[in-house]
Amino acid sequence: MVDLPLGATEDRVVGALDIQRALAHGEKAFEPGLLARANRGFLYIDEANLLEDHLVDLLLDVAASGENVVEREGLSIRHPARFVLVGSGNPEEGELRPQLLDRFGLSVEVATPQDLPSRIEVIRRRDRFDRDPAGFLAAWSDAEAMLRSRILAARARLGAIEVPEAALERAARLCMALGTDGLRGELTLIRAARALTAFEGGDAVDDAALRRVAPPALRHRLRRNPLDEAVSTTRVERAVQELFGV
Repeated sequence: MVDLPLGATEDRVVGALDIQRALAHGEKAFEPGLLARANRGFLYIDEANLLEDHLVDLLLDVAASGENVVEREGLSIRHPARFVLVGSGNPEEGELRPQLLDRFGLSVEVATPQDLPSRIEVIRRRDRFDRDPAGFLAAWSDAEAMLRSRILAARARLGAIEVPEAALERAARLCMALGTDGLRGELTLIRAARALTAFEGGDAVDDAALRRVAPPALRHRLRRNPLDEAVSTTRVERAVQELFGV
């Protein structure tokens, strides 16, 4: 997991000439940046919607090609940069550029719990962690181990999960009904449904899996509709209801 801070410079992200080696030994050497460190891992952007435009353009280029190209200060470097992009942000502080937003496969809306038992449980767990972090982690270690085993088992059988033609048609019809651009919506929808099916021990993607993954896979891909004031999640759920029925 590599963090990309908001104040990061382009040199810090893509890499640049190693100044110390250049001054001390007169050698031209490449100092890898955050993209090199994130290769085959996770690149996390906090407040992604506040990221500077030139860094957004850079990430779009690298995400599309899967490699980072550095041409500067007499250096010509090309290295793989394939990573899972993870970001967080407050939409009220600014919108994320649509091209970058489309690169995120799934989105999660985080909201304050509105029911009393959930709020109390959150407070209780946070208080326990603050008072005894080691004890809290130990208390949940067995549950985490079980979840990890379940995920590994799902990964092992992911390739055997079938995607019937009916599921492909459902995914395409849903994206057409919502007016999503491109085909990343359908691809993400199918991949997420396949992963969910593997996680839950199924053999083939069905309507139930598509219904469950539709909101996180599609809500951030919707265009604004001035004639429809409903939030994106509601629009997705409404389209799912119309297509799949009760």
